[in-house]
Formats: sequence, structure tokens, C-alpha cells
Amino acid sequence: MMRAAVLGSPVGHSLSPVLHTAAYSALGLAGEWSYESRECAEAELAGFLKGCDDSWAGLSLTMPLKREALRLADEAERVAREVGGANTLVLGGGRRSAYNTDVHGIAAALREAGVERVSSAAVLGGGATAASAVAALRDLGADADGGIALLAREPARAAGTVEAAERIGVRPAVAPLARIDGFLGVDVVVSTLPSGAGDAYAGAVAGCGAAVFDVVYSPWPTALAAAAQEAGRTVVGGFAMLLHQAARQVELMTGAESAPVEAMRTAGLAELDRRNG
Repeated sequence: MMRAAVLGSPVGHSLSPVLHTAAYSALGLAGEWSYESRECAEAELAGFLKGCDDSWAGLSLTMPLKREALRLADEAERVAREVGGANTLVLGGGRRSAYNTDVHGIAAALREAGVERVSSAAVLGGGATAASAVAALRDLGADADGGIALLAREPARAAGTVEAAERIGVRPAVAPLARIDGFLGVDVVVSTLPSGAGDAYAGAVAGCGAAVFDVVYSPWPTALAAAAQEAGRTVVGGFAMLLHQAARQVELMTGAESAPVEAMRTAGLAELDRRNG
């Protein structure tokens, strides 16, 4: 039996076990692979990894483990190094390989909604997900020199994200979130704010004409997403990001050429309906 898991703290809410288990079933691996969730604080990750034997194929990492996972890896893909965090560790041959599939998940979610190219964008928030959003927007064609605005409640606390953007080759305009009205003449607005934190900006964002991507997936829709939908904007939710980043993890961990995205989508949406019912 090959093993994989999602680690983080807190981690009980994670949809990853549902998504990965659905993938294993669709790939015919249900009797050969298992996936679970494990509560793990940052200081505990090194010890957990030392205890992983050859049956462990990979780990999904959520907060607060992404930077520590990158530090503990033997090797890391370029995107993970640029963003400064890894949400995936592939284990094998005594080595730990780090990846960031959040960037893929954001770009894939936008493309799925018809947003194939982006020239300009506003990213709300200044944490790790904001750094991944900047990388995804770069991959979609956003202008590296001022084409992306990074709007944080306290810009000084977004210094790590600005550094990540610069490693990616992007020079973002940085401003307080309170000045959002001056940065909405863009193709897409990406909110990486926690649930409820974007409510106050719903009217401004809905009126700007941009596509809207809100990384929150539950409860859904957020006030921000609902206002944008009412205004007729293209709206992308966090579930699509979660789905596509998990699909890439399945490919990396199992070696499958293509993850069964639709089977994973069906299982994930059914679980969200169950939780919200």
C-alpha cells in the first residue's frame, strides 16, 4: 500500500482526502493507495518526514508548512523556489522533491473560466497565496513591470510577497487595500483575502468590469463573488484552484499521465454540498 497525506494545522477542514481518494478510485488505485489527513505543526514537520518509510509517496502541505517544506526538501522546482513555498513533497529514493502546484491551480482555474490571457491584474492580500497568484498571472501574460498591483491591508507586512514577485521577475505596484479604487482598471482581480475580509470591497470590484477570482471556496459565494456575479462578471471560485492543484499533485505522486479531474470535481462538490447541507 502506497501512502500519501495532507499535513497542516488546522487540517480537519481539508478537501484533499476527498479529491485524492476519488482520483485513486478513478485510476484503479483504490486498493493500492491511501490518502489521509494529519495534524502537523511547523516544528513537527522534520520529525514527521524522518518517520516516513518507503511506503510514503508524497505529502500535500497546507498552512503553516509551505516554507518549512521547501527548506526541508532535497531539491525543488523553480516555481517553488521563486514563490518561496512548497505545497507538495514527492518522496522516493530517499529524497524529497518540492513543488508548488498552487500556481498551476490558479492558472488552470482561470483558463477553465475562459481567462486565457491577462495583461493587468490586481491581487488583494499579501500572503503566500498572493505570491502564487502573482506567478500564475505572470504565466498568463501579465506585464512584469507594473502590470500587477499588490494591495494589502498593511503593505509593510507584504514584504515577503514583494520579494517573491521580484524573484519571479515581476515588479508589482504596492499599495494599501484601502486605496483599491485607484487600481481596478485591470483585466482580473484576484482576492487572496480570508473569508469575509473582502466583503467591504465587493461593490468596488463588481463595478470595475474585471473578471474576479476569489480563492475562498467555502462558504460560497462570498459577498465579493456574489456582487461580481450579479454585475455579470466572470467569476472563478477557490474550489477550481483547489481541484486543479490537487490534480497536479496526483500526477506528481502517482506518475499518472493525466489526473481524472472530472471524477475529482464530482467528489469534491458532493462533499461541499454535504458540509453545507
